[in-house]
Amino acid sequence: MNRFLQYTIGIIFSICFMIVLLFTSVEATVYWIPGYFETEYTKYNVTEAVSMTMDDLLEVTDQMMAYLKGNRADLHVPTTMGGVKREFFNAREIAHMEDVRGLFLGAVSIRRGCLVIMALCVILLFLLKTSFKRTFPRAVCVGSGLFFALSAVTATIISTDFYKYFVLFHQMFFKNDLWMLDPSTDMLINIVPEGFFRDTVFLIGLIFFLSVLIILSVCLFLIHKNGKNPK
Repeated sequence: MNRFLQYTIGIIFSICFMIVLLFTSVEATVYWIPGYFETEYTKYNVTEAVSMTMDDLLEVTDQMMAYLKGNRADLHVPTTMGGVKREFFNAREIAHMEDVRGLFLGAVSIRRGCLVIMALCVILLFLLKTSFKRTFPRAVCVGSGLFFALSAVTATIISTDFYKYFVLFHQMFFKNDLWMLDPSTDMLINIVPEGFFRDTVFLIGLIFFLSVLIILSVCLFLIHKNGKNPK
């Protein structure tokens, strides 16, 4: 019974760890990679679509990303488009981005909660005198493998029709139709076209995959090593 409890706690730890890695992969993609937005904007000729210089567009992007992270109070961002000074975001876009920020900050809160659960799991495992050389790596390997397998299946399904599941995602997480923007009036959809989202999701998946691969490799190494040296 004690061993079963140890494995259960270890699996809970690893699932929370996978959630932390997934949300961190999202943050790493859009916040930590130097020049990511500039590269994507160049790839999709975004400056031409919105009649802006790259410097002005990147400044708007910086303000938008600061807002999503809660480091800016509003999205009233003045800029120059086609030689005319104006606000970049209109009322509909601002209302939608309020929803997006709520989603983003909610994910940050979930990540913090997972970190707390992970810490509690480690404390419980110590109290249960769990072997962190043998039992713990096995539990982490099982939990991580299950979560990763589910993520891989989900990613495969999404890849069959990205637009369909992109729409489904918005219908699931947004309780209004503010996300349905018009390219002729809403600049937001012009700076982040479908290709941008597809590239971003792919990169998030790649970072997450590599992170999980490292974790599983370490666990399998420890399992193999301690299997040879049970003492």
